Amino acid sequence: MERVRDVSELPKAHLHLHFTGSMRPTTLLELADKHGVRLPETLTEALGRGESPKLRATDERGWFRFQRLYDAARSCLQTPEDIQRLVREAAEEDLRDGSGWLEIQVDPTSYAPRLGGLIPALEIILDAVETTVRDTGIGMRVLVAANRMKHPLDARTLARLAVRYAERGVVGFGLSNDERRGMARDFDRAFAIARDGGLLSAPHGGELTGPASVRDCLDDLEADRIGHGVRAAEDPRLLKRLADRQVTCEVCPASNVALGVYEKPEDVPLRTLFEAGVPMALGADDPLLFGARLAAQYEIAREHHGFTDAELAELARQSVRGSAAPEDVKARLLAGVDDWLAA
Repeated sequence: MERVRDVSELPKAHLHLHFTGSMRPTTLLELADKHGVRLPETLTEALGRGESPKLRATDERGWFRFQRLYDAARSCLQTPEDIQRLVREAAEEDLRDGSGWLEIQVDPTSYAPRLGGLIPALEIILDAVETTVRDTGIGMRVLVAANRMKHPLDARTLARLAVRYAERGVVGFGLSNDERRGMARDFDRAFAIARDGGLLSAPHGGELTGPASVRDCLDDLEADRIGHGVRAAEDPRLLKRLADRQVTCEVCPASNVALGVYEKPEDVPLRTLFEAGVPMALGADDPLLFGARLAAQYEIAREHHGFTDAELAELARQSVRGSAAPEDVKARLLAGVDDWLAA
């Protein structure tokens, strides 16, 4: 019988983690008390029981409820010290789960009103990342994400800002929020600015809508990675295209089930993507609201999809290869994966 190794000791990269959504529940409750923020009862009651709030975002009303909880949590981040705490704790949680490289995704416009403006907000976040890297030893960078529910001109402003700070730790440009709103092609100029500035293109697609959303990200935004991308499993030709181009899908199994994209963990098409040769980077998305951090995603692959330790090791390798980590960091993490498997 094959030995079952501890997935929290498997070196890996974490490429799909949203900024506010990375917060520890206890931290959220403490910050809400500190700043006098009244959180929705559904959130405080669930977190008080050590549970995740009940969510389902497959219709616009459900997405609105999810976004309302996220916005309430974000309103608790009001000072540079709050930002520093969030970044440090996110890194600590990732290190505990075996991550050696973390790319955290943030829309700085969401924090700008409380942190002195757009540029100060991004600089505070990048300073927090720099301090955290120095203090913890984790590799960590930032992916700036535009909001597809806002005007494309806002996305262009963010893209220019992201490029400006590429030497300070910004490695990619994304597009998040409800993909049923805002066509990918409306944001093509913003992504062109980011790509011309040397940033990875990593928009969300193929989560709440089907394969066409993934194709739009490839055709209109020249995606290097796809946030989620699981709905590509419904189109064999698209799967082949992703595999041929080695476009990494940032798959978040616990999130997919929590938001109602799939009914059960075993319904998430991990096997389909894996066997089609589509590289994947398992991610936690928003563990504050979904309750499962990075190592738990690998446990889902093992327990519900029958992934062997050798296959889990390959998933970890794919996450590292799909990252923006320097080559020496990639080499170190990949060697660690081999050591984990050989142990």
